[in-house]
Amino acid sequence: MTMKHSGRRLARMAAATAALTALTVGLGTSAQADPGHGLQPGNLLVSRSVYAPDASLTAGVTKLPAGCVTGCVLANAGGTYPGVWNNDKVDESFGVTSDIFLDQLRPSGSLVSSLEVPNSTEPGVTTSSDQMVTSFSSKSELALNLSTGGRYVTFMGYLAPVDALDVSNANTPGVFDPTNPDPGADYRVVAQLDDQGRFQFTETNAYSGNNGRAAIMDEEHHHHVIYTAGNAGNGANPQPDGIIVGAGAQILKPAREPELLQEPGFPTPLGSFSVTQLGDKADKVGKDTNFRGLTIFNHVIYYTKGSGGNGVNTVYFLDTTGKACPTGVGLPVPGAKLPTWPLAYNPELLQSAGMKPYNMCILKGLPTALKSKTAFPFGIWFANANTLYVADEGNGETAYSVAKNEYTEAAAQTTAGLQKWVFDSTAGEWKLAYTLQNGLHLGQPYTVPGYPSGNNPATGLPWSPGADGLRNIDGRTNPDGTATLWAITSTVSGSGDQGADPNKLVSIADRLGATTLPASETFTTVRSAGYGEVLRGVSFTPGTGQSDGGFLGGPDGHHDGH
Repeated sequence: MTMKHSGRRLARMAAATAALTALTVGLGTSAQADPGHGLQPGNLLVSRSVYAPDASLTAGVTKLPAGCVTGCVLANAGGTYPGVWNNDKVDESFGVTSDIFLDQLRPSGSLVSSLEVPNSTEPGVTTSSDQMVTSFSSKSELALNLSTGGRYVTFMGYLAPVDALDVSNANTPGVFDPTNPDPGADYRVVAQLDDQGRFQFTETNAYSGNNGRAAIMDEEHHHHVIYTAGNAGNGANPQPDGIIVGAGAQILKPAREPELLQEPGFPTPLGSFSVTQLGDKADKVGKDTNFRGLTIFNHVIYYTKGSGGNGVNTVYFLDTTGKACPTGVGLPVPGAKLPTWPLAYNPELLQSAGMKPYNMCILKGLPTALKSKTAFPFGIWFANANTLYVADEGNGETAYSVAKNEYTEAAAQTTAGLQKWVFDSTAGEWKLAYTLQNGLHLGQPYTVPGYPSGNNPATGLPWSPGADGLRNIDGRTNPDGTATLWAITSTVSGSGDQGADPNKLVSIADRLGATTLPASETFTTVRSAGYGEVLRGVSFTPGTGQSDGGFLGGPDGHHDGH
């Protein structure tokens, strides 16, 4: 049921009336939140996915990657959770699409309601209906971000059915890489949710061969654009132009028609960075912008890179003035404006130098080392102009000690967790004050009801996961001079794919004025994912503003993502 552009175009006129009807139904019925509660300002929204057993996946029979013609391998596990993820050992593109839930929680963690994103398992949803899924084991997906005006939450996924294989590394229909071992073709999609629980979806050909990870809508300046972060490419060098152009930072216009009627064109890049700006030797073109985290603060867009074998794992910002960082490192220029148009790059230089001119910078004071083994930034949140919190995911190393019953490398990390960065106005740069870890119990295996005990035969390591760090975060400042932050944990385990581990939502309160680690501050667990579940993103609900429980960051008191 892969939805390819050519088939949709042939069906376009015949399905137009049905699609418009489906959109109306979707906005009025299937997309509604619990009518008894609605989405209440000041509450939290957490993205969650639930794995549905794939009965069609058979060990020793199913060929992988999905749709392969050459270079095929046979599945080494069936579709039952959690053993299904052992297929990652034979198919590096392995993934299974799953449905998405948005759980509304009170800040204390009690569940208010749960909203399911339209998907192929719901009654009345057909191949022509608006819908979206995630790739269950893709840990970097489903970040949630409030728009600049606070009216919408946006996030990214795929136009595909539930239980489709290897979608997260498939091409997009408009950008085909013949060297990609995963031959599928699926649009990446931005979902936009309002405070009435209504969805709108925007397709893109960006992130072919990989995944879109985060999206924020700018809806304050009468031009409504969406900024996105992600990665592209799953093939060999040299990469096609569309892979290079469709990576990293992108800009989209929100669609107003149903998905079936959308005709997304070539990717529209927003920003570009190259390690050559730092004086380093050029690496694989397009992989220096393998972005994950995304936020807006004081009209500047910030990104994080924390994975991959290329580039610098650090915090970046987009420079719309052309003055912030002539050597690749700098600080935003006061009064800078948010961008409204794609980057005007030179197409003749794509294969040799990527998208020039480069318009992104590393935030001064943050790491600049190539291919770091200690820096893995993910979510970011500004408490104010001088205080930045960065979630570090951890190194993902699974070395395990039976005697200690711990993942030893995870437990020994000093910068995984929640980093607090403070701006030093004298030095003119950001400095790491401390890293909050207490209560995360890094590297300590925890019990998941219903999960297997003992070791996974495929890895020889315990099934039980342990915390490795943090991924997406959000926060608010409080009248007592503290900031409360909520974060999604990352894990290490003996699973075939650690992205499929049940993880947690945690929270902590930090004194904003502290510059040395307060001994009494500790993380508490707000919610735990159950068997077959993962938690991905956290934000406040659409409609949340400064008056709804604290200052949420961003220009003029508005929350601008996380």
